[in-house]
Amino acid sequence: MKWTRSALLLGAACLCFVPGLLAQSVKTPAAPSRNSPRMVPDAGCGYSSVPVPAPQERGQREKQANRPSLVFISAHEGQGPEEDAGPSIVGLWHFVMTAKGNEPPGPPDGAVIDSGYVTWHSDGTELMNSGRAPTTGSFCMGVWKQAGRSTYKLNHYALAWAWDPVTPATGPGTGGADFVGPANIREVITVDHTGDHYQGTFTLTQYAADGTTVLAAVTGTVTGTRITAD
Repeated sequence: MKWTRSALLLGAACLCFVPGLLAQSVKTPAAPSRNSPRMVPDAGCGYSSVPVPAPQERGQREKQANRPSLVFISAHEGQGPEEDAGPSIVGLWHFVMTAKGNEPPGPPDGAVIDSGYVTWHSDGTELMNSGRAPTTGSFCMGVWKQAGRSTYKLNHYALAWAWDPVTPATGPGTGGADFVGPANIREVITVDHTGDHYQGTFTLTQYAADGTTVLAAVTGTVTGTRITAD
């Protein structure tokens, strides 16, 4: 989800400054013990008194070197997923969407676009009860994912209806409303350190009934206040 550390330094020592062999004793030399150093040729530098393991010892050490080992990494060396997540977005919130940065004929800065209640579920889905009238579509839903520490991205869809008193109650929708089309809301929000408030930006794009023709687009800021069981 990154961390690579290498701290192995390999060193080599050449103990080879003996110009030649000393005179050998006429007596038969005693067999060397397992732990006594053995004289071995060192290429280009005479001889070195470097301890060399016997064949059996080398084989045992090679087997030990090739054995897999477990490496334990301290949790303090890096933050885990939970430490890096920050305050959770999951829960029930009261939200307010306010217009900002729209050119005429868009809504002026400070105009409230919507205000209502939204639930962010732990499975990555979201459900909003908009402040709109039920006849114009007040419930909508979306999906979200975490984009950084305490930061979340939302992709939300609503079905917009327009109240029309001359539309028969038996027409599209109920109570005399005409279907306008789907509306897409994109948000990027950050939960503060208390975990009880969030703020961010939104973009709302209203499509026609065909789902592709853009009728309007609004940008602005969004804030949320957590609602608890207490």
